[in-house]
Amino acid sequence: MFMENKPSAYSLAIAFFVLTILLGVSLGSVYVPIPTILEVLGHAWFGIPAQFEPMYESIIINIRLPRVLLAGLVGASLAIAGAAFQGLLKNPLADPYTLGVSSGASLGAVLVLFFGITIPGFSTFTLPLVSIIFGFITILSVLFFARTVNRNLSVETIILTGIIFSSFLGSLISLLIALTGDELRQIIGWLLGSVSMRGWEYIKLFLPFFVIGTAILWMNERELNALSFGEEKAKYLGVNVARRKLFILLAGAMLTGAAVAVSGTIGFVGLVVPHFTRLLWGTNHKHLLPLSILTGASFLILADLVARTIITPSELPIGVITAIIGAPIFGLLLIRQRTERRGSYAKRL
Repeated sequence: MFMENKPSAYSLAIAFFVLTILLGVSLGSVYVPIPTILEVLGHAWFGIPAQFEPMYESIIINIRLPRVLLAGLVGASLAIAGAAFQGLLKNPLADPYTLGVSSGASLGAVLVLFFGITIPGFSTFTLPLVSIIFGFITILSVLFFARTVNRNLSVETIILTGIIFSSFLGSLISLLIALTGDELRQIIGWLLGSVSMRGWEYIKLFLPFFVIGTAILWMNERELNALSFGEEKAKYLGVNVARRKLFILLAGAMLTGAAVAVSGTIGFVGLVVPHFTRLLWGTNHKHLLPLSILTGASFLILADLVARTIITPSELPIGVITAIIGAPIFGLLLIRQRTERRGSYAKRL
């Protein structure tokens, strides 16, 4: 049953999101009190007079705040893309990582870094554009091969096809790394997934793709609700299935490709967050999409905070933290789905 509009759900999600931002900016090698954060932001953005050490302004404005905001945007993008893929494919195990979209986008980005590719007229946007194109091609290829194997597009077939594509594309990435010379450190560091040392320019680069991709999915929330019951029922309700699927896949690939371009490969966010949000607040995409944005942003901000503080002064790749959390949950979801299917089959007998 779809969730009714519950302001408390949004209030809780927004409050948690704001809290994670404050914690992300406050905690680190140098502790910054939350009142000082508010004073610095008030002075920088609104010109409110305040007294604080200049060091704090540099730490907050130039280092931590852009990092925290970028982590939030990446987490929000992966989460809403995962929610859309799960609704479109009627599969709670679908996400950009397990479907191979992240691997495809990663291959595109590695090719740009390896060959120094630049699209004329789009020099700054070459990396995200190529990542988006490769991500879109990958998801279409996964669905095509899955349909070839099984016309019903069963859950297991889609997931296994996505894993096969991820493995194949990962081997191509490994080949490029083996052939890499001076770019090795840059590519390896980028592939591990991180938002470290990303300034405001990365946010400016990422924001247009985030806004466009999110807007497309938001405009298709009713169609996602219909498609979650199956393509035949969606057609009966007047949905142009082919066109809407194309829009949703393109938007999901855009969000995933842009996220991969600025942060590298970060897995399981698009799997864990939408599923958790759906369990808490229901399956209506009118609410699931925005709540996934807020929850995904909060989750990745906290994951990044753990990554840079758990072994301070060193820091872990953020993809390591999300994988440690996400992989066991993925296994539990798969076991749960298998158990439910066996139970329903036994009842029919």
